[in-house]
Amino acid sequence: MEEPVLFMLLLGCRPKGRHTEQHDIFFGIGKDIKDLIPEIKKSWPEAAGEIHIDAWRRVECVDGYSITVQQRTIATAVPSPPKENELFFINLGGYKENEFEEFHYKILVVADTIDAAKKKAKQTAFFKHTSLGNTPNTRKAVSHIDDKYGIDVDDIDAVKDMLPPTVKSLYSIHISASSSCIPDAIRLGYFRLKDL
Repeated sequence: MEEPVLFMLLLGCRPKGRHTEQHDIFFGIGKDIKDLIPEIKKSWPEAAGEIHIDAWRRVECVDGYSITVQQRTIATAVPSPPKENELFFINLGGYKENEFEEFHYKILVVADTIDAAKKKAKQTAFFKHTSLGNTPNTRKAVSHIDDKYGIDVDDIDAVKDMLPPTVKSLYSIHISASSSCIPDAIRLGYFRLKDL
């Protein structure tokens, strides 16, 4: 019997009144990606059911750590004390000269604190190569952790806090060091929910 796993999805849609496709990140837990469809639809009501998936992955290996999901029992229904390591989602934003765009790079990081997660994010090639500084055509066009300018605690989310409430009550995420975990495959393309 297949065990439930953590999924990370890049959702896309063009809500009524918008001129470009909008995107959001969704985390869910299930045995198959199809199990997530009801929660996906509930997560973005403005999409009126017109959501698609542009990228997804089963989150099983991050930074040399194995990521597993365990079902909560009555004994574990109360959240356990914080573990030494946490799985963080970070949305980096940056700019390139003469490009009419704010580019984004979404990463998962295992770290014991938010500050340690920020430090890892600042080491990525994206962070280092999408800062322009102040020039005649740019103003504060520096790499940053979105959704605010600069590095701020509110810009990084623990993945467990991003799960839908019903999922949080049923499952917990476990992180353990692993020398043998294989980096997650990232699936890219246009996936309609009805075709999953």
